[in-house]
Amino acid sequence: MYTAIECQTFGPIEDLRVVERESPPLGPGTLRIDVSACGVNFVDGIIAEGKYQIKPPLPFVPGMEVVGRVSEIADDVSGATIGDRVFANVGFGGFASEAVVGAAQVVPISPQLSDGQAATFMQSYMTGWFALRKRAGVVDGAGKTMLVLGAGSGVGLAAVDIGSSFGLGVIACASTEDKRALAMELGAEAVIDNSTLDAAGVKDAAKAFAASFPESADRGGVDYLYDPIGGDLGATCLRALGDDGQYLVIGFVGGIPSLPANQVLLRNRRVTGVDWGAWAGRNRSADRAMLADVVAAIERGDLHPVEPTTYPLAEAARALADLAARKVAGKVALVP
Repeated sequence: MYTAIECQTFGPIEDLRVVERESPPLGPGTLRIDVSACGVNFVDGIIAEGKYQIKPPLPFVPGMEVVGRVSEIADDVSGATIGDRVFANVGFGGFASEAVVGAAQVVPISPQLSDGQAATFMQSYMTGWFALRKRAGVVDGAGKTMLVLGAGSGVGLAAVDIGSSFGLGVIACASTEDKRALAMELGAEAVIDNSTLDAAGVKDAAKAFAASFPESADRGGVDYLYDPIGGDLGATCLRALGDDGQYLVIGFVGGIPSLPANQVLLRNRRVTGVDWGAWAGRNRSADRAMLADVVAAIERGDLHPVEPTTYPLAEAARALADLAARKVAGKVALVP
């Protein structure tokens, strides 16, 4: 038997239930992981509420990212050992005390990462790396600037960390002092308090910072806008982009923005969608290569995933609610 958080019907996250399930047998090419930490992402709550484009068959167990130790291995699996400390992206089923996964989904964990860090880096850092390296083509960001909205969230902090490692001058926009402090620790060169500024004020502050960079002053604004927030803030900050500036659409926590086409046309701005999950599903070998690049950057000390706030597995609903209400700086993990 194992413990899991079950979504029995789409609706309020308070309806999630703690259940005991029979441990499934191993199939060919699989192994069993005793979970020590599972990552919690904003999208997990949206899926459970039935508000996401993906609607898994009910009942289902939310959660995508788990870390733990291998406890059982199918006879046809090689290269794994009982007791190995591993990470796995399970798709669904992560909010549980154990998981059966395909051996190809398992990645050994660097000893430099705690269980919490390892369970919470993947979605945020893979999204950020995919956005900046694959979609925006950033290799050497020296002399260029990036405004990160929602910079105190897990996705935002990862973008700050990755952008800084690529040489970008990062401006982190976040609503609380602890979130802004975390962003500075990860390499932001300036912070904006959007609890005291309206959207237009955030836009003006970002443009003023970009003007302080000699190489970018003549472009009239920031080079990249990394936006997991959307809403009025995202739509207004489109105007913070300078010549040939690129708006990276990450998500819509604050609502889907209405982007004025004339502001895209002006100054040859570009709007780029970022859907790492869909791309990864269609490009599995390329995704694994990208994951190897991210892990290597962490091991070199170029990237610095934060230690998450942890909740007991049974308090998954509270963890999701706190994440949705933006009460947490950085990432969240459940501990069985």
